[in-house]
Amino acid sequence: VQLQAFGGGLVQPGGSLRLSCTGFEFNLGDYAIGWFRQAPGKEREGVVCINYSGNSKYYKDSVKGRFAISKDNALNTVYLQMNSLTSEDTAVYYCASPGVMGCPVIAGVLIYDAMEHWGKGTQVTVSS
Repeated sequence: VQLQAFGGGLVQPGGSLRLSCTGFEFNLGDYAIGWFRQAPGKEREGVVCINYSGNSKYYKDSVKGRFAISKDNALNTVYLQMNSLTSEDTAVYYCASPGVMGCPVIAGVLIYDAMEHWGKGTQVTVSS
């Protein structure tokens, strides 16, 4: 099972970026997929998550209204559209799956320890 994240890069504040997560020998349509990020010196945090069917989504408060997660099961890909980026969004972004249909959210937090499958991260840098 492999997940792989793509699409990171350098973007100016206020700009947009779209990340992609694809599965190899892993059908993303059967499982929830989440995005986590880790900034230098900080813990990895859950940002967004989409359930297996795409009809239930979780967003961390700080990204609501700016980030959008979606999935294309035909392409076996999950997308993270990030708009109005700020320096606070600078981090390595990882896609992950808990290996179940729903997003593991407790008390408004996407649970890191519930994720069973992780992709390598992609760096997002927001800077002028």
